[in-house]
Amino acid sequence: MTAFAFSTVPSILSEPGVTQRLGELIAERFPGTRRPFIVTDAGFVRTGLLELPRLSLEQAGLAPMVFAGVVADPPEAVVLDAVQAARRHEADLVIGFGGGSSMDVAKLVAVLAGSAQAIGEIYGIGKVSGKRLPLVQLPTTAGTGSEVTNIAIVTTGETTKTGVVAPQLYGDLAVLDANLTLGLPPLVTAATGIDAMVHAIEAYTSRHKKNPLSDALAREALALLSRSLIRACEHGDNLEVRQAMLLGACFAGQAFSNAPVAAVHALAYPIGGIFHVPHGLSNSLVLPHVLHFNLPEAAHLYAELAAVVVPHASGSEEARAQALIVAMQQTAKMTGIETTLRQVGIDEGDLDRLADDAMLQTRLLGNNPRELTRADARAIYAAAL
Repeated sequence: MTAFAFSTVPSILSEPGVTQRLGELIAERFPGTRRPFIVTDAGFVRTGLLELPRLSLEQAGLAPMVFAGVVADPPEAVVLDAVQAARRHEADLVIGFGGGSSMDVAKLVAVLAGSAQAIGEIYGIGKVSGKRLPLVQLPTTAGTGSEVTNIAIVTTGETTKTGVVAPQLYGDLAVLDANLTLGLPPLVTAATGIDAMVHAIEAYTSRHKKNPLSDALAREALALLSRSLIRACEHGDNLEVRQAMLLGACFAGQAFSNAPVAAVHALAYPIGGIFHVPHGLSNSLVLPHVLHFNLPEAAHLYAELAAVVVPHASGSEEARAQALIVAMQQTAKMTGIETTLRQVGIDEGDLDRLADDAMLQTRLLGNNPRELTRADARAIYAAAL
């Protein structure tokens, strides 16, 4: 058996409604905390879902401050604003409330608020030095899995994204509370849910770090997500289904944090960066076409995943792998999200730029089960039109 290493957060709490007693939870798990710093976005604040957790913190004798300046694909300036606000508050614990963007910013605030390191010094892999503030993550979407990953993505140019990857970015506690996802519209539920499914599929087929523990988590994630996604879109107030989605996204996050994602993400990043398409939707748009491209090298693995997603699929390995691709396409169609690049404003004239940008994602492309050239990338985008 191949040697492998597996890392994740030390503690996960999965319980609907638990954030209504967040103050008690923080006081119990992080004794001595006085000045928590909450990182979120204005849209989540408007839902009103932050009020009870914040009140709970105050009732526990804590003095929370809310930073609600996070935006999608957060630029470096937003991260630095949050870091300065945390320093002014003299924060002694950071709480991320939100999707991937808010939780990524929370990670960076926890790392930088008490550090002399500049943000430019931590881009890359393993560049963070020293400790960080205690960190609690509460996802409000069932998608990114950021609550259990050691990665944060920052927009560093007009369209370029840069990653920070370090063990210090793993939080101390991930809290999965389906109540926080009740306000998600169906199309957001769909895109973020498919994003989580992509994490599981790519972790399961990752070329370099695929391992038995990530595989088990990826399969269980796909089982939960494939059973629950359509129901979550159609019955968004169903707490049981919402909790299953959160758990699936969390498992997928643990899987890809250890067996990293590949070409689907590499080709999705330029779509998001250039055309400001949400990350989950960007992944969904290229997913079936990348899976089809990978068939010569990964059909046996896709056939194994088909047994989870479409258990009735039969026939040859190739036929079962194709059944997985069709199932993912049908899932996207049934949810009503866009399924072609033209639907999000991309046309033939944009394909060369997209292909050029995709080839810059060398960290991700190296994990793909099949080597991918620029011509391949352009052909995949053309197929997705």
